[in-house]
Amino acid sequence: MPLKILHTNDFHGTLVGQPLAKMMQLRQDADLYFDSGDCIKAGNLAFVFRPEPVWNHLADLHCDASVTGNRECHLYEFAVRMKLSGAKHPVLCGNLRRKGADYLLPRSLVLDREGYRIGVVSAMIAMVTPKMSSQSAVTLTWEPPTETILELAEELRPQVDLLVALTHIGHRQDLELAAKCPRLDVILGGHSHTVVQAPVQVGSTFVCQGGSHAKFAGVYEWNDGILTGGLVPLK
Repeated sequence: MPLKILHTNDFHGTLVGQPLAKMMQLRQDADLYFDSGDCIKAGNLAFVFRPEPVWNHLADLHCDASVTGNRECHLYEFAVRMKLSGAKHPVLCGNLRRKGADYLLPRSLVLDREGYRIGVVSAMIAMVTPKMSSQSAVTLTWEPPTETILELAEELRPQVDLLVALTHIGHRQDLELAAKCPRLDVILGGHSHTVVQAPVQVGSTFVCQGGSHAKFAGVYEWNDGILTGGLVPLK
């Protein structure tokens, strides 16, 4: 049975009005909805003192999972917590960890939908790494995203029928990831604002991204190892 997937990325606080109404319509026909980060309006180093409206919109859309973008992150744990306050769906990030300690957010999850067991792994761009001199002044560090996905995919692949990576690392890096990690079936990406009209196949892996600022949503269908579909205008 085909599995219908809805995907968005890089809203930057623009999921309102016509795009939101269109998303509500598209969600009715989708089995799964994923977002690949930078959905909030606040900037990278901003402090947020009230929940961003987009979290309620994603709740109304029954978002199954998202990955943090740089806008959802910060250099300090308390600021990340503030930015994510109001999120009612699983927000993942496989490579974000407390310095010298455990991971800050869930790294992966498994969903059951329409007879499929779907594994979801995640990673974002590294804002601060252990090798940077600035790491001494912050409370969070980021592990390399590609290596993170490789690790998580190896762990989850035997347990699932479909393995999806939610990434916020940019389209070029997604293509490189697909070449290095054939265990992935689908990469749903963000960060570079690349308009990928139809899934790009690298080996057996399909790579997608939908521009930015609520211009498009990705509407896809997974069936027998093939991802079809493409971008639908929201404006």
